[in-house]
Amino acid sequence: MIAVLSAGAVAMLVSLLGTPLFIRFLVKREYGQFIRQDGPTAHFTKRGTPTMGGVVIIAATVIGYAVANLVAGRPPNVSGLLLLFLMVGLGVIGFADDFTKISRQRSLGLSPLWKMIGQGAIGVTFAVLVLQFPNERYRTPASTEISFTRDISALDLAFLGAGVGLILFVLWANFLITAWSNAVNLTDGLDGLATGVSMLVFGAYVVVAVWQSNQSCQVLSQVAPRCYEVRDPRDLSIIAAAIVGACFGFLWWNASPAKIFMGDTGSLALGGALAGLSILTRTEVLAAIIGGLFVLIVMSDVIQIGWFKLTGKRVFKMAPLHHHFELMGWGEVTIVIRFWIIAALFVCVGLGIFYAEWVVG
Repeated sequence: MIAVLSAGAVAMLVSLLGTPLFIRFLVKREYGQFIRQDGPTAHFTKRGTPTMGGVVIIAATVIGYAVANLVAGRPPNVSGLLLLFLMVGLGVIGFADDFTKISRQRSLGLSPLWKMIGQGAIGVTFAVLVLQFPNERYRTPASTEISFTRDISALDLAFLGAGVGLILFVLWANFLITAWSNAVNLTDGLDGLATGVSMLVFGAYVVVAVWQSNQSCQVLSQVAPRCYEVRDPRDLSIIAAAIVGACFGFLWWNASPAKIFMGDTGSLALGGALAGLSILTRTEVLAAIIGGLFVLIVMSDVIQIGWFKLTGKRVFKMAPLHHHFELMGWGEVTIVIRFWIIAALFVCVGLGIFYAEWVVG
């Protein structure tokens, strides 16, 4: 538990103290955000606000994880390293997207094709590697079974053989990575919204991973009732805590009126980390409940686009959902706080389901 607390505290300090330094660096080089012309007019005042703040979140997370392992006197485990690979890798893609926007002075970054290629390369590599590296109990970081609060043996993607299972798992994992990356990216539309929601969701995963660590089949016994077959829950809890700390420190500067935006650098990295945690903790479906606010915002975008193509009419004044409420006259801070409350309710429901499954067993 000391390692978990150390990771959160160190990441928070790095983010809290490092963000203003990064802001000065970005301002000096005039690396500011460009605002979409079809968005709410109130956002035009945000033009020029430094972006790419996700660099600080990623750096703080990595440093927090490294220090926590030093404090615990243990080397990092493969699950933690693979999760960081996914987070940092997608962060690099997001950074390239943000830098393209700045260098070309437009609100659009990388082309969809290049963005897809970059995300696909990182996602496929991650998906293949998490099925490798078995420990002494022959447990790999992930499995080909689709999971809810744990693996569901009846939903094994390898039912037609290992080769087919690998292909199906790579597709499934990349669907989750793409979905969660886009979900956090769409949510990052108001000052502090995505950062605050991420704090709540990753905080839930600290609880999940710590519980799995205490109830691990590797610690208790393979025959212990309802133990969890998660390879390295300790490392996962440390990284989740580091992300919470990093977001906590960043929120100080990202809250309205934001002094810096996380940009695609941060949103893609956080979305990738959430997808990776859901896969490695074997809670792929449960993540959709814990991160329910992210899901709502994605669905609002899907509904808006789908309904407009079918009927030529719009369901919402504007999508994603938070912009709809902006155009209804809600204040930005009001929307953000109310969405945080909704996100917290989803987190509570998700954690309740996770614990209830263990109790009922």
